[in-house]
Amino acid sequence: MRSPRRCSRNGCPRQAVATLTYVYNESTAVVGPLAAFAEPHTYDLCEPHARSLTAPRGWDVVRHEGEFEPPPPTTDDLVALAEAVREAARPVTPRPPEDDQTAHPSPHTGRRGHLRVIPPNH
Repeated sequence: MRSPRRCSRNGCPRQAVATLTYVYNESTAVVGPLAAFAEPHTYDLCEPHARSLTAPRGWDVVRHEGEFEPPPPTTDDLVALAEAVREAARPVTPRPPEDDQTAHPSPHTGRRGHLRVIPPNH
């Protein structure tokens, strides 16, 4: 399942609810509602970072005055969730043993989960 977009600030685990865009030719930082798609030259922010953003001296900040709402789930999210539930509900079929060495490993071979130890050539 696709995870929700996260805040772009380093180390912040919160969900993004706003998008920051810099308008360089006007020396303006614009913080608005979360854009529909992540764009390469924008930054997704959580609510605390969107509310506390400051700009360099001489720059203006234009900030959305309403509430920042988390985006609603998209159809893709719901389809992915339904597929994950179906996959988890499928019965697991047991795998047949690979060979006799697996059942009775020699002192120089063994198994750890899906890994098998192979002895060096003498």
